[in-house]
Amino acid sequence: MRNAAALTTARLAWRNIWRHRQRTYLLAAVVAYATVATIFYWSLVDGYMLSVLEAHARYVLAPVTVARTAWFADPDPENGMTDTERALAALASADSPPYAPRLRFAGLLTSPYLSETAFLRGVDPFAETAVSRVPARVGEGRWLTASGEVVLGYKLAKRLDVRLGERLVVSTAALAGPRSLGLEVVGLTHARVSTVDNSGVYLHIDDARYLTGLPGATHLAVNAPLGREQALARRLAKALPASLTAKPVWDLVGPIKTDVEAAKKLSLPIGLLLAIFAALAVTSTLIVSVLERTREFGVILALGMNSGNLGWMIVLEAAFATAVGWLLGLLLGYVLIYYTSTHNVLGPFFQLYGEAWSEAGFAEEFYTFLSPLYVLYSLITVIVSALAAFFFPALRARRLQAAAALRWE
Repeated sequence: MRNAAALTTARLAWRNIWRHRQRTYLLAAVVAYATVATIFYWSLVDGYMLSVLEAHARYVLAPVTVARTAWFADPDPENGMTDTERALAALASADSPPYAPRLRFAGLLTSPYLSETAFLRGVDPFAETAVSRVPARVGEGRWLTASGEVVLGYKLAKRLDVRLGERLVVSTAALAGPRSLGLEVVGLTHARVSTVDNSGVYLHIDDARYLTGLPGATHLAVNAPLGREQALARRLAKALPASLTAKPVWDLVGPIKTDVEAAKKLSLPIGLLLAIFAALAVTSTLIVSVLERTREFGVILALGMNSGNLGWMIVLEAAFATAVGWLLGLLLGYVLIYYTSTHNVLGPFFQLYGEAWSEAGFAEEFYTFLSPLYVLYSLITVIVSALAAFFFPALRARRLQAAAALRWE
């Protein structure tokens, strides 16, 4: 008998949510909105971290960096790899993605008008295009093709008062003594990444070897898919000689990593507040619905349904409508974050912050992240909302008396 009564109550609740379509649509819309907001919020939080990672991996550092352990502690050319053959053989044996040699060193840039110190990066012009986006962000002139050329960040070039086709002198303290070299400015970067545009200096690796006296490279930049840097670094570390190590970009970004992790922790209470607001929205919608249907409930009680079954009927109605809204919200939410994770629609919006955006370490691209975990996050939000909503309206319905309910205005 109890099973039959429960089945009858469930059927009645299912029919009621479609009999009161306007109320059902309203509740489903509120739940769907809360679900979409939850999914998009956490996708945005994870996208923020990955966008910082991507900007540093593709513009400032590299997805994975291979170098001597001493160089990571003190990035001076004297700690560079004088023999890169063993490292290249190890990368080949580990079946690594594309890589490029780099030689990083400090030097003095002197134009006909001004001088400025900077960290210069000697690169293989052709291999660099496989691991960095800087070559594709040369807004004026062109990328490197041969020795004797240099590409500058456009803001650095402005400070030096140097233009395309003009020459500047690079001076540095080489391993064998002071050296200088004149280079022609062939390109200016417009990466919209502060580090690149403000202080980027790129020259041919042969010129860097002459200036530093280092025959090899300070490190190797290795490509890796976004989010797979850690796994690739671990795999490479097993294949590399004992004197070399591989580090993912996330281990090299310094205080930025701390800032991003702090922002991630801050997102947790904000996410909790989002769940609370969703619960309030769903609860208020249900309470209004129950108040509007008080006389209807009085008729149901007068026809013989006890108050306990009436309470369960309201709970089931809310559960059905909430489930419909949650499923709809999942569909809309994942369509939204799939689009924003594959199309740079948010980047131009965040670029409205101007210099503050690029100085924070971001590029002009910003993508959300796509994860199945957001189903769980949204379900938790909906469950919290539903528990609050089920409790108060159902409790009120269980206390209704048929005569009082029928007189309700």
